[in-house]
Amino acid sequence: MKHPRKIIIDTDPGQDDAVAILLALASPEEVQVLGITAVAGNVPLALTQKNARVICELAGRTEVPVFAGCDAPMQRKLVTAEHVHGKTGLDGIPLPDPQMPLQDQHAVDFLIETLRREAPGSVTLCPLGPLTNIATAFARAPDIVPRVAEIVLMGGAYFEVGNITPAAEFNIYVDPEAAEIVFKSGVPIVVMPLDVTHKALTSRAWVEEMRGLGTRVGQAVASWTDFFERFDTAKYGSEGAPLHDPCVIAYLIDPGLFAGRHINVEIETKSALTLGMTVADWWRVTDRPANVLFVGSVDRDGFYRLLSDRLARF
Repeated sequence: MKHPRKIIIDTDPGQDDAVAILLALASPEEVQVLGITAVAGNVPLALTQKNARVICELAGRTEVPVFAGCDAPMQRKLVTAEHVHGKTGLDGIPLPDPQMPLQDQHAVDFLIETLRREAPGSVTLCPLGPLTNIATAFARAPDIVPRVAEIVLMGGAYFEVGNITPAAEFNIYVDPEAAEIVFKSGVPIVVMPLDVTHKALTSRAWVEEMRGLGTRVGQAVASWTDFFERFDTAKYGSEGAPLHDPCVIAYLIDPGLFAGRHINVEIETKSALTLGMTVADWWRVTDRPANVLFVGSVDRDGFYRLLSDRLARF
């Protein structure tokens, strides 16, 4: 019998983070969520750790431990994205304040302790926001780096270029120094950049299908999608909104939905003009060794069938 993959979700919820967390919690056959670590990103840490607990309670999974992590990037001032996600980060539907406790332990200490405790190569890290927590853990405890099975992350862009600056995607831009540490760590990495997430657009039919589930989860997913869809459709002229972060969890459940290339990706940390750019050698024009699987395409229909199937379980 195949055992579920042990994962830690590192996140800055965010409506699309919320859908990713719900997808993971609805898929115990494939993934076992050891814990959720919150980081400052879309909104400040006080809200991301709160939102992570709100989502767990919405899913009825209050036994999943939530840890607060780094409240600022490693070397920079925090940049947030309330213009996309609203003041709370989960604007769209009013949800009650969480009753489940925040864990006392710092997220970085939880990451280090868990990777030391679990068998080498048995824990996958799933960062959905800036990479501050992961990089801080790697810098503080280098012995855990070879123990990580894989990192599957949402971040970066190449053909789609930037969504927070002309050159940079938000998660990488917020803490490029952290991204550089992670991308140079030697851990096997799968990257879900804007190049693939912008192909995972919602449709009006899918949003209404979620609303039609008649559950609190379905109602929340539909309302969240309605809220941040208005930003993306205005910005990109697209028919729907990209569900960025659920691509990470969908990949763990069914990697056949995605395709990409093993290439070299470097992080720009020095240039004022292109800070946070993921310089992806898609055409392999350098001799720099491949360090990531950079995903470029998704079976959109299959992706939304998977989401519909799993979110209907709540």
